[in-house]
Amino acid sequence: MRITFLGTGTSQGVPVIACRCTVCQSTEPRDRRLRTSILVCFDDGTQIVVDTGPDFRYQMLREDVRQLDAVLVTHAHKDHIAGMDDVRAFNYQQQGPIPIYGTTVTHESLMREFYYAFGEQKYPGVPRLELKTIVAGEAFPIGEQHILPLEVMHYKMPVMGFRMGNFAYITDAKTVSDESKALLDGVEVLVVNALQEEPHISHFTKEEAIAFAEEIGAKTTYLTHISHRFGKHTAIEETLPKGIYLAYDGLVIEVR
Repeated sequence: MRITFLGTGTSQGVPVIACRCTVCQSTEPRDRRLRTSILVCFDDGTQIVVDTGPDFRYQMLREDVRQLDAVLVTHAHKDHIAGMDDVRAFNYQQQGPIPIYGTTVTHESLMREFYYAFGEQKYPGVPRLELKTIVAGEAFPIGEQHILPLEVMHYKMPVMGFRMGNFAYITDAKTVSDESKALLDGVEVLVVNALQEEPHISHFTKEEAIAFAEEIGAKTTYLTHISHRFGKHTAIEETLPKGIYLAYDGLVIEVR
């Protein structure tokens, strides 16, 4: 499968509006981060995205995405769902609804936020969203791929991570139960959030993310959901252990 990092920034993105820090003023392209999301293209040609944040429209245009078979939603914070309305472009091109995989709680939030897409009398042109309920620990199929959702905690909020074969994607995690760690046994490529150096109530720090990756035993780990407080891309990479890298917008990796 091929994974494209659509965005690797935290909820405010990088640069942050009105911020004059050295990271936000950096001219290094890898220091410019849209809200966190990935595009996954499976070997059978099926394409999915994980989360549709505020930058979803631009991310789809930048990567010239012409087909979308499903959306996986980690949780209902705005930086992960705000762009859901733009799914309607794919509704039009593909002449059908787009399956949206999420927990019952996440779906309830989507129905509140995008109420106009779920009413009995729908205005012409609203997004067509086919809600598909997922449960942590219970795999579900998309195309020829079986995807395993697993729960992590974003402070007190459950968030879904996803395992796809030898690849796992986790964002907005602060704590992970032993049960969820067991579901990651054998993962070779891991993507996990690492907000900044300083402690945070609801996100892994750099050191916590590194410790988690080492505990899981992934051969290769990419850090994402990066804050401007973390530092510049090149400086951070110099401090990372072997096999752990800082993801950046537009990065493409292949996983077998």
